[in-house]
Amino acid sequence: MLKARLEILAAAVLWSTAGAAMKLTGLSGWQVGCGRSAFAAAFVFVAFRAARTRPDRKVLLASLAYAGTVLLFSIANKLTTAANAIFIQDTAPLWVVMLSPILLHERPSRGELLSIPVYGLGLSLFFLDELSAGQVAGNFVALASGVAFALCIIALRGLGTRAVAAVAWGNVLAALVAAPFWASGPQPALRDFLLLAYLGIFQLGLAYALFARGVLHTPAVEASLLVLLEPVLNPIWTFLFAGERPGPWALTGGAIVLGATAVRTAWAAVMGRRIAAA
Repeated sequence: MLKARLEILAAAVLWSTAGAAMKLTGLSGWQVGCGRSAFAAAFVFVAFRAARTRPDRKVLLASLAYAGTVLLFSIANKLTTAANAIFIQDTAPLWVVMLSPILLHERPSRGELLSIPVYGLGLSLFFLDELSAGQVAGNFVALASGVAFALCIIALRGLGTRAVAAVAWGNVLAALVAAPFWASGPQPALRDFLLLAYLGIFQLGLAYALFARGVLHTPAVEASLLVLLEPVLNPIWTFLFAGERPGPWALTGGAIVLGATAVRTAWAAVMGRRIAAA
């Protein structure tokens, strides 16, 4: 269904603007994380009836992982380049493979095991560019965001329509955790509040709504490949609007990470069809 695929692509485009919008505000990472999640939570609670439910244990665990993902990503974006932040976070499939045997008692397939050194190679390249101490710290924060993203993926499995509740309450938790650090950052101007509103309502909230609608009528594998547009566009928008240029090693590492994700997703789909046919 063409409309569904366009909705997923639109969501990926909105997600991809995070780096540029965060770079354009003079606020700290904690302030961005707090404001963005506060606006996003308000939007999701208003837009989705399913979000307005009391979280149970599974929803709360997913909310905690989600909160860690979005908050750490905001902090990483203010410390290192937007390209490094998004590409390193997108190593989440590596951590899913490594954590699934422990948390889900699922053995990784041979293809998943083979992807581990590929992801490891791509990840190591992000630290080869000439980086300041702050950028190195930002890379590690982005790495923590990738681990949180992997935990979020694992926790969201099986939630069904309750996933939107996890997103809503996760944004609430992220805003509450970051709120005490708001006063330690610079005084926000009107432009900063407008950027926070955009990030929360459109870049997070509306993007989630579009993706949730589009994925209902799009095969999961195709949806996973379509959203790879996000990390491709993210450094482009950041360069065009904020003038930030990623390093050559970061671009190479990003290409390896994205390639590994695409191949792993397609391979899982092929093997799934073979098993179904057998």
